[in-house]
Amino acid sequence: MSNAVLRLGLIGGGPGSFIGPVHRMAAELDGRFRLVAGAFSSDPDRSRQGGAAYSVDPARAYPSYAAMIAAERERADGIDVVAIVTPNHLHVPASVHALHAGLHVMCDKPAALTLAEMRDLAEVAAGARGLYALTHTYTGYPLVREARALVAAGRIGRLRKVVVEYSQGWLSTRVETTGLKQADWRTDPGRSGAGGCIGDIGVHAFNLAEFVTGALVTRLCADLSILVPGRRLDDDCNILLRFDDGTPTGVPGVLQASQIAAGDRNGLRLRVFGTEAGLDWSQETPNTLTINGLDGRTEVLHAGGGAVGAAAQAATRLPIGHPEGYIEAFANLYRDFAAAIHAGRLPPDGTLPGVDAGLRGMAFIETAVANSAAGGGWVRLAV
Repeated sequence: MSNAVLRLGLIGGGPGSFIGPVHRMAAELDGRFRLVAGAFSSDPDRSRQGGAAYSVDPARAYPSYAAMIAAERERADGIDVVAIVTPNHLHVPASVHALHAGLHVMCDKPAALTLAEMRDLAEVAAGARGLYALTHTYTGYPLVREARALVAAGRIGRLRKVVVEYSQGWLSTRVETTGLKQADWRTDPGRSGAGGCIGDIGVHAFNLAEFVTGALVTRLCADLSILVPGRRLDDDCNILLRFDDGTPTGVPGVLQASQIAAGDRNGLRLRVFGTEAGLDWSQETPNTLTINGLDGRTEVLHAGGGAVGAAAQAATRLPIGHPEGYIEAFANLYRDFAAAIHAGRLPPDGTLPGVDAGLRGMAFIETAVANSAAGGGWVRLAV
C-alpha cells in the first residue's frame, strides 16, 4: 500500500460520546487518515445524527457495523480502517468482523470483555490481512517514550521499584443512576466486563508501567473495593505487583487506581526507581519528566527540548515551551498505526500496543478481580 490517506470508519462515537470525537481529531491531525463513514450508534437515527456531527456523507452513516462493513466493501472508495470506540462488550465482535473483512482495526482498551474472548481475537488477528492496534493513549506522550528510552539505556541503573497511580473522582457518587451515559455502561458488568475501575483506568496504569520499564508483571496481590453503596463493579483498586527482572524475587511495584478519589481529576502518575536515579512523570503535567539522582540533584526534561532523545523528538510536533497534550499523544498512536499499515506490520519494539498488550491487559484484569474476590494473596499472572 502507498502512503495515500487511509479512509477511516468509526464504530461507536455517536451523540454523547467522549472518545469518538477524540479519535476523529487524533486520526486526522497528521493527515494520515480521513473519517469517511461510521456506524455511530446502534440506533439508526442517532447514527445519522452522529454522521452529521462529523460531516460524514449521510449515505455512509450506517445503522450497524455489519451494515457499514458490507456496504463499504462494495465501494471503490471504501474504508481501509475501522476505529472501535464502543462499550467493551462490542470490542471483540466488531474487531473480528472487521478483520475477517480484511480491514485494519484500531480498538479502544480494554481489548475484550473476557480473556477467553481476547484469545479468540488473537487467533483471528494472527491470520488476518489487516493489522490490529490498541489505544493505550498514554504510551503516545513524548516524555513517556523518553522515560522508556532512559530505563532501557540504564540511565537509572538497575530497576528497583515501580509505583503507578491513576486517581479520578468522577464516580464518587452513583452518577450512573442519573442518566450519565459514560458512567452507566462503565458500571454495568454486561457491557464493561468483570472489572469496573480496574478495567477502565487500572489497565492503563498497568500498561504504562510495563511499557516504560520494559519489565513484565509476573505476580500480583489485589484488593479491589466497591466503596459507593449500590454499585456493581469495583471503583477502587490497590494492587501489589512483582515485575520480572530475571531474579527469583523480581522487582516490587504498587498500582493504585481509584474513581472515588474525591477532587482528583485525571491523576495518572508513574514513578520508576533504580539503583542510581528515579523518574517521575504525571499525565496532568505531561511536558516535563523529572530525574532525581542519589546526590540530590534534580534534572527536568522538557518536551521539544534538545536534551531528549530520538523517540521523544519523533513524538513531538512543536518547539519547546509550546504545550502538547492528550490529543497529540493519541495522534502519535494513529501516526504510528499509519506507518505500520504502510509497512505491513506493527513496530517490533512494541512502541504501538497490539494483540499482546490486549492479552496482557485482559489477563491482568481477570487475575486481579478473581484474586481479590478470593481474599488476596500472591498469584501468578498468566496470559
